[in-house]
Amino acid sequence: MRRPRRLAAAFTAALALLLSAACGSSGNETGAAEPKTVRFGYIADFSGAAVLATADKQGLWAKHGLEPDLKVFTNGPLQIQALGSGDIDFGYIGSGATWLPASGKAKIIAPNMLGQADRIITHADSGITSVAALKGKKIGVPEGTSGDMILQLALKEAGLTAKDVQKVNMDPSTVVTAFSAKQIDAAAIWYPLIDTIKKNAPDLVELTKSADYYPRLSFPSSFVARNELVADDAATVTKVLKVIQEANDWIAANTAEAETLTATFLKAPAEQFKGASAVTKILPTAELVKLTEDGSVAGWYKGLADIFVVMGKLTESPDPAAYYTADLYKSASSR
Repeated sequence: MRRPRRLAAAFTAALALLLSAACGSSGNETGAAEPKTVRFGYIADFSGAAVLATADKQGLWAKHGLEPDLKVFTNGPLQIQALGSGDIDFGYIGSGATWLPASGKAKIIAPNMLGQADRIITHADSGITSVAALKGKKIGVPEGTSGDMILQLALKEAGLTAKDVQKVNMDPSTVVTAFSAKQIDAAAIWYPLIDTIKKNAPDLVELTKSADYYPRLSFPSSFVARNELVADDAATVTKVLKVIQEANDWIAANTAEAETLTATFLKAPAEQFKGASAVTKILPTAELVKLTEDGSVAGWYKGLADIFVVMGKLTESPDPAAYYTADLYKSASSR
């Protein structure tokens, strides 16, 4: 009877080794699953990078079983394009690019900071004292941006249209140069670029600012995801949302430190980001959930879409429920 027992014991030991090897086939000696890689786009400014800087410093990616593969972009539309081609899984866009998810190119998974950095500015000696006085004047603006959006909004409220002014489409750096050289009468642009302009035109006049329209209208930046990923892998989207929400809450409670952390993350001088949070409104996750539940967040996106219709970016203003994954955002906050 001893031989069969010895054979049975040997068989059991061998089977245990096989099962152990199978469980550890991921290469992790503890048997834990390997972190899932998520390809994430961002823009190298405070609103676009603070969450990622915080997630990196606080170890939030690893906490939620993720490994980020980060890629910097210069604007939101390029990230939407990269989402569409499958080159990235998630990204960040400013309010000026929200027309792209509204047109079905991606899904908004989370509102980020509310932008309050946009201004319409003019020269101190221009004689222009109101938006209405811009009629016939030459205005530099980066087309399709939040600067373009506030210009359209301000003109409409002043009873004007883009046809009533000389709108000159320029990239942001050209706006800075053209305004400083007085080649344009006014500009629709944003901070921190206005800080750069002030070095040559310290007495510039701000005709209107994005905060003038809050809370009636808000200008949220957003985190976005591939349509297919949202449809097929809600579990991964939820993990990413947890990272975003936890990082956002830390930033809301530690804004000054978040500025320094973002500068370090981007390998930029700390002075470059000092005060960056002053031109944004940072809301903790609990408040964003509440505003999602009462329809306020949908109202923000609806307001933007209405402006995009006026701008000709959209033919109609869709229901935000078609592109903002409110239920996923709320669900992630409760886990």
